[in-house]
Amino acid sequence: MAETGAETEISLRLSRSFDAPRERVFEAWTDPSVLKRWWSAQESWDCPLAEVDLRVGGQYKLSMRDPDSGQVHTVSGEYTSIRPPEHLAYTWSWEGDVQGHGGGEATLVTVDFIEEGERTTVVLTHRGFQSEEVRDRHSQGWGGCFANLGRRVFA
Repeated sequence: MAETGAETEISLRLSRSFDAPRERVFEAWTDPSVLKRWWSAQESWDCPLAEVDLRVGGQYKLSMRDPDSGQVHTVSGEYTSIRPPEHLAYTWSWEGDVQGHGGGEATLVTVDFIEEGERTTVVLTHRGFQSEEVRDRHSQGWGGCFANLGRRVFA
């Protein structure tokens, strides 16, 4: 957590290394055809929608689907900073209330891609949560996304 004036900002920070060059890992986060292969919070889920307008001020929309229930969870936002292949930042807002994930509340995601020889470490910071419970749910979801990225794209 970081102090911001008189308030405490609730945030999370996760990192994961992949056996791939930084350009390829950056592409996995920005190319809709690659995003559709991995972007979902559970191993059995899929990504039926990935729209990306990769420019500052451009919009994105990502959906993940639970095949058992048919439920689709969609997040959208706007890119606020892009420095290929090292950095992305964007706003994050769920459509509706996705099981207490703070539907409608905008948060901020920053993703840094750190080159380490033949490997790339992704450092994700997600901040501005309304509660620790919402942060913890996002931490689980991001963990699932990272696992899918490793399993489905960089295995």
